[in-house]
Amino acid sequence: MSDCLFCRIAAGELPADVVYQDEHCVVFKDIHPRAQVHLLVIPREHIESLNELQPEHNALLAHMMQRLPELARQQGLETGFRTIINTGRGGGQEVFHLHIHLLGGGALSGF
Repeated sequence: MSDCLFCRIAAGELPADVVYQDEHCVVFKDIHPRAQVHLLVIPREHIESLNELQPEHNALLAHMMQRLPELARQQGLETGFRTIINTGRGGGQEVFHLHIHLLGGGALSGF
């Protein structure tokens, strides 16, 4: 999707502070961090949200989830981290391209 912000970042058309990428996903620092470490993990494939997942996305989702602990360690989050997936407008999703927030460092606010 040429008008999708995250698709354009994944394609290298827009700048981002990328900390990891492979053939399946791109990970970059959030430009409005809510924690000392705030990364966004996005699939290269455009999937609007969790609501659009299909069985063929199972391996992609597993791949993204399995990257989280190693990304957290690389960012120095030895004591733990938080992950958030906002889904739909009512769930707080602002960019309609599936993404996982990885947050940590210092005290994180409660729910």
